[in-house]
Amino acid sequence: MTIELSLDRTAKLAQTIHIRSHELLADTSEAGGGDDAGPSPHDLYDAALGACKALTVMWYARKKGILVDDIQTRVERDDANERNGVYRLATTLKIHGALTDAQLKELEAVAQKCPLHKLMTQVTTEITTQVERLS
Repeated sequence: MTIELSLDRTAKLAQTIHIRSHELLADTSEAGGGDDAGPSPHDLYDAALGACKALTVMWYARKKGILVDDIQTRVERDDANERNGVYRLATTLKIHGALTDAQLKELEAVAQKCPLHKLMTQVTTEITTQVERLS
């Protein structure tokens, strides 16, 4: 899959992100030199983890017939030591439904195993970057 980005010419730094038929905006804060026209790349990274956990829990609950009426996810970032190699994300999932304690624990275990959690903590990501002249 390919994701494409292009400069949003109505802002200082913002990028329009094109993913399949979806379009969203990424920017930096005003303090970072942008217009705060959209979430920052760090925000998107953090949000991806929260979305993955919630989607994984919902998928699993439906598959197992566990009735989940609502799920609200919170991701808190502690990037104070990012430059020293430590980036902390704390996630909290609040799940509403007629759940037993055992089902809630089961869903917590599932949330711990979402694909992005594994990707962020167990996989080596290799990145290549090429810069070309735009004509």
